[in-house]
Amino acid sequence: MHQRIKSGLFAAIVFMSMMTVVMLSLPLKAQIASPQGITSELRGVWLTNIDSDVLFESDRLKKSLQRLDDLNFNTVYPAVWNWGYTLYPSKVAAQVIGKSLDPAPGLQGRDMLQEIVTEGHKQGLTVIPWFEFGFMAPADSLLAKNRPQWLTSRSNGSKIIKEGTHDRVWLNPFRPEVQQFIQDLIVEIVKNYDIDGIQFDDHFGLPSELGYDAYTVALYKKEHRGKAPSKNSKDPEWVRWRANKITNFMKQVFTAIKANKKDCIVSVAPNPQRFSYEYFLADWQKWERMGIVEDLVLQIYRDDLNVFISELEYPEVKAAKRHIPVSIGILSGLKNRSVPMSQIQTQVQKVRDRNFAGVSFFFYETLWNISQEKPEQRQAGFGKIFPKPTTYPNLLAGWKP
Repeated sequence: MHQRIKSGLFAAIVFMSMMTVVMLSLPLKAQIASPQGITSELRGVWLTNIDSDVLFESDRLKKSLQRLDDLNFNTVYPAVWNWGYTLYPSKVAAQVIGKSLDPAPGLQGRDMLQEIVTEGHKQGLTVIPWFEFGFMAPADSLLAKNRPQWLTSRSNGSKIIKEGTHDRVWLNPFRPEVQQFIQDLIVEIVKNYDIDGIQFDDHFGLPSELGYDAYTVALYKKEHRGKAPSKNSKDPEWVRWRANKITNFMKQVFTAIKANKKDCIVSVAPNPQRFSYEYFLADWQKWERMGIVEDLVLQIYRDDLNVFISELEYPEVKAAKRHIPVSIGILSGLKNRSVPMSQIQTQVQKVRDRNFAGVSFFFYETLWNISQEKPEQRQAGFGKIFPKPTTYPNLLAGWKP
């Protein structure tokens, strides 16, 4: 018995040695077996100008996109609207904000979005601009200063919302002129760039403590026979009324996008439904049922694996998966918070085990540039996660749930 085992082990060692010689002669991408059964899979990453240098230099940006392609990523979500600025030259923003066509500081004299579209498509990447700030703006931005009447408030009249150390204000999503401005920015991108889609997140809603400005209160009273909205910002009827107004605008935006570019994918990257609806009045579950979301990337930034898994199992998530590609946003790290590659790999596997459409990482700089682990280790880790190229799971191109 022991002799047969030894003979078998010797044969196995000889075989493995021969295979090692063969494998070493192959390129890296061919050395790791592709996850079984995967023919299309979203492999995305968000690109932003916050805590990240990737967008600020043309050559660096080009090399970063090439590296993403080398590691078999297939989708990028570049931020195009944050800090009260567009990140591309915008006539719409210039007219409203009162500045030149130059984009956000650090990107002036360039068209960063055009660079990503050109180089990204050259590398075979799907390019879906991310409307990062939605209705939010810095309190000291030109937009907030030049259009104070556009801002909404709490019931006590205060407008400032703290986001970390930053003071934010919110444009009133119920005012027609605000809606027109935001829609014009979106249509400007859709018309002027060869993008594959456009993405929104919770910031396309409104913090539920807001909405007590004079305009919105008057609108509510008009539709409720003079009755004022509840002082309780979480009152179910008051939440539902505001959320439905935002849903109506989302439908309007969807229609405008499709009128200008029929094959432009409308993507949403929200938090789980309970949080999005209760805290940001963003009812993505309803948007998905209405058919005005074609791609869902659910942000599940959790360290606790059991909590992470539980978020994948909610009924509204499973329901959405039956209709459209649903992928999971995974945190690859923050400026002051390193996420180990082992956690990333485990979470990706749990997503794959449940047949989601793919994963996207927040955010580019923390893939390997900002981490307690060495860049080479991180890149090797992503090489194991994505050993072979796959296509973006596009519903418009015949993706099936």
